Amino acid sequence: MQENVSKIYKTLVCGGEISLAVLDTTALVQECILRHGLSPVAAAALGRTMTATAYLCSWLKGKESRLYVTVAGNGKGGKISVSGDGALHLCGNIAVPGVELPLRADGKLDVGGCVGREGTLTVVRDDGEGVPFVGTSALLSGEIAEDFSAYFLTSEQRPTAIALGVLVTPDGVCPGAGGVFLQPLPGASEEAVCYAENAIGKFSNVSALIARLGAKGILKEYFSAEDADVRDIVFRCRCSRERAAAAVLSMGREDAEALLGETGEVVVHCHDCNTDYIFRKKDVAALFGGEGSK
Repeated sequence: MQENVSKIYKTLVCGGEISLAVLDTTALVQECILRHGLSPVAAAALGRTMTATAYLCSWLKGKESRLYVTVAGNGKGGKISVSGDGALHLCGNIAVPGVELPLRADGKLDVGGCVGREGTLTVVRDDGEGVPFVGTSALLSGEIAEDFSAYFLTSEQRPTAIALGVLVTPDGVCPGAGGVFLQPLPGASEEAVCYAENAIGKFSNVSALIARLGAKGILKEYFSAEDADVRDIVFRCRCSRERAAAAVLSMGREDAEALLGETGEVVVHCHDCNTDYIFRKKDVAALFGGEGSK
């Protein structure tokens, strides 16, 4: 059964030649659904991207290291943006959260149609060493797992077998979400690479397995792995009222007061967590000093 808190389990398999990660991101995806009012297909697209980003963040060198993922396709859902850090705090959004698409012929959500099959996947990784790493690869299918596999191969030269899934009911409940990542380590044998390629085929419906077994159950049942490093994954945005106030100050007093005159308030919106920071006349006056214009 899925965890109440999203988690990532990491261990080595195949004689220590392959890094295995199993993620249960059910709670993370449910938080996104509630915050953004996601349709099922938007939840699947954003949730898969959040899961893959959490895996990438698990490799960051320090808790303050940052990582940004953008999936810019030509689909109906628009651009997906996700950010996270080495502490596995993540947030993100999809441009059209309420997008609706017909189911595919096989009855599954049309994530490829939501994301788009033409476009780019871009990863920016900042380990605080001066110059961030930027990697970009072309989208293959818009189904996210294949697109991240292509990114790992072309931008990081790390062949990685990936299965991602998000199960969403029509009324916006996520019973299971997560992923499996099998990454041969440098110098891995051809047998180990074949093992990874064959093993990932068992997880074509990984979200249902997460809902039934949880990540820990998958480790035990499919990989006979009893021990693994485990970490929590948390939805957390870096926005704050202080940062919103800085944005108001950057407008300048004249523009801020003009907006006050039109609407009675200045609203700074955070797209990643769908939070509004509201500044009224007294707040704006305090920011700029004095009573301001009459």
